[in-house]
Amino acid sequence: MAFPGHLVVARKARGLTQEGLGKMASLTKLQIHRYERGSSQPTMDALKRLAVALNISIDELVFEEKERKPEGELQLLFEGVSRLDPEEQHLIKELIESIMLKHDAKRYFKQGSTR
Repeated sequence: MAFPGHLVVARKARGLTQEGLGKMASLTKLQIHRYERGSSQPTMDALKRLAVALNISIDELVFEEKERKPEGELQLLFEGVSRLDPEEQHLIKELIESIMLKHDAKRYFKQGSTR
């Protein structure tokens, strides 16, 4: 489901009309209608206000349910990391960031050599 559908579902789940959501998010009913129809895309500021009004994250409005989550074994490992103390969590974060940097650097230099 794309953004318009997520917005409709979230609004209805909270028992709000388009007008009610508009008031809560300082947007017009017409803006909400256009977002839900997909004829207009909200600005980042409008997304933020919608998420706050609906008491959900912007991710829940924009991404599919599992689009931003790791799958399988990685998900289990990340759930395990949440039980570690903050110092150990920080170490794992740094480790993942360094691996991602290495990956990006390899990809960048590989692209550069084919030009």
